[in-house]
Amino acid sequence: PLHLRLRPKFSLVNSIKPNTMKLFNAALILAVIGNASAFAPAAPSLGLRTVGPSTFDFALDAKKSIEDLSEADLKGKKVLVRCDVNVPLDGKKITDDTRIRSSIPTIEYLKGKGAIVTVCSHLGRPKDGPEDKFSLGPCAERMGELLGQEVKLAPDCIGEEVSTIVNAAKEGDVIMLENTRFYKEEEKNEAGFVEKLAAPFDLFVNDAFGTAHRAHASTEGVTKFLQPSVSGFLLAKELEYLDGAIENGKKPMAAIVGGSKVSSKITVLNALLDKCDKIIIGGGMVFTFLKAKGLNVGTSLVEDDYVETAKEVLAKAEKLGKEILLPSDIVIADKFAADAETKVVSSDAIPDGWMGLDNGPASTAEQKEFLSDCQTVIMNGPMGVFEMKAFEKGTFGLVDILADLSKEKGAITIIGGGNRVS
Repeated sequence: PLHLRLRPKFSLVNSIKPNTMKLFNAALILAVIGNASAFAPAAPSLGLRTVGPSTFDFALDAKKSIEDLSEADLKGKKVLVRCDVNVPLDGKKITDDTRIRSSIPTIEYLKGKGAIVTVCSHLGRPKDGPEDKFSLGPCAERMGELLGQEVKLAPDCIGEEVSTIVNAAKEGDVIMLENTRFYKEEEKNEAGFVEKLAAPFDLFVNDAFGTAHRAHASTEGVTKFLQPSVSGFLLAKELEYLDGAIENGKKPMAAIVGGSKVSSKITVLNALLDKCDKIIIGGGMVFTFLKAKGLNVGTSLVEDDYVETAKEVLAKAEKLGKEILLPSDIVIADKFAADAETKVVSSDAIPDGWMGLDNGPASTAEQKEFLSDCQTVIMNGPMGVFEMKAFEKGTFGLVDILADLSKEKGAITIIGGGNRVS
């Protein structure tokens, strides 16, 4: 049988209190994979938002789920549920409702126990406050269809009007708050915003298998105000599966870490170096590592603040006797666009004025050989801007390698990342 597992992104569960316990190993593995724009070189006018390792300083007091709560704990209680309804949209039309469907079992369970359920989530990347195209209206409507009842969309995620709606709700009602990222304070985990978000509720359930690697108000902050804070069914299932794969996975074990930024993957990388025998690094973050090796990267995305961090990762791997594979050739482009002029060059020969947007064919062939003896492989993030056809081969070539490993050699392969469920 084919063991290729397509996993959604993950989210940590509660009793998540920073600086209390070690990072839960299983939850380190799947982190966000950005969209194509994440690979674009950072323009000075936009700046580059970097996230330090402290952003990922999560821990679990206990792996409790909603099943650990009695009916008395839930009946009549106002429960805030962090779901991941960050679905793909074509205008206002949802093109894949997998994430909404995945949240239904937890919501149904809470309803059945007499809870008053309020769902919160983000959608997209709003830049300057509320934007209609990022409203959760379509998500509330689709969730209502799946539940067979109205899911009332609140006009905001904090404030008196939200409190009024929640306080007026009856047992079994379901409410959805408007996009939490309409406030910049959500991602900053700003204390005042956290307190307002948590104010109407009695307890917290985290079922967003897509956001807990980030210490945001709606994932980590609210746990300081709402107790108990526990996982939903989706999160508990994913953590259990991943924990087993990492702690008891067959060796040799490899991890593939892609995506755009070293800053958002440094905790993952350090943990994987301790657990895995081999690591492949790809995506936009490659160019920070190439620069750390003294190579020219043209106009490719680079986090200059993390060049030294990349050097430390490479040094740690050498000290532990672990193998890290970087691409030997790169598909470069003269601009960040689907119709850009492209060519393949050695990774040590990227010219000025050109940017790397995918692995080259030699790198894919080397990855196949590198992984050939592995029994467990975890892939987290793309190798390039796979949304554009000219830069998709590195990512899909690697996925084909993993499928063959599973089918022909019985390897367990886990693919994680935001759009992998689509």
